Amino acid sequence: MAKKNEEAMSNRKAGDMPEKEYEQLLQRTLIVFKPDAVQRGIVGEILSRFERVGLKIVGCKMVNPNKDHYYTHYEGISQMISRRGQETFDMTLEFMASGPVIAMVLEGIEAVALVRKIVGPTEPKSAEMGTIRGDYSHMSFGYSNSKKIGVPNLIHASGSAEEAKKEIEHWFMVSELYEYEDVADKFMR
Repeated sequence: MAKKNEEAMSNRKAGDMPEKEYEQLLQRTLIVFKPDAVQRGIVGEILSRFERVGLKIVGCKMVNPNKDHYYTHYEGISQMISRRGQETFDMTLEFMASGPVIAMVLEGIEAVALVRKIVGPTEPKSAEMGTIRGDYSHMSFGYSNSKKIGVPNLIHASGSAEEAKKEIEHWFMVSELYEYEDVADKFMR
């Protein structure tokens, strides 16, 4: 029976995907251009990478959140203290509060995983060339810890679909998110 079901699925045309399946693959994710990206003037260059692969900007704003906002983001949602420790958490909050950031919501097919692939791993030293962090940053966790500074790794990207949903709700009001058609929809969705 399973084999017959597999054959039916493999013979199905791409356009025949049920709407519910398509909606599960269409995701929104949060990115935050951190103070180092904003202050270095490379936001546009980095943003173009997301647009080139067909991700659509559905929300965007420049803000300078307070530490309470970052506490909710990094600990309330991401549980950073249990993953990386209190000292790393404190250095990250200090770094993030050092200047304005640009928060965006991107939408696309499996957007969370795609954005994570484009961004690269959290530690710039470990990031491959061709990723944002591999091309524009190089600091290691060891160096930043020895200097007691947050890692300037340019951008935050949601780690999972569940995390993205919570982060978007934390950073954006519903009225700040937009539905519209763009040319890429025709070719990439």
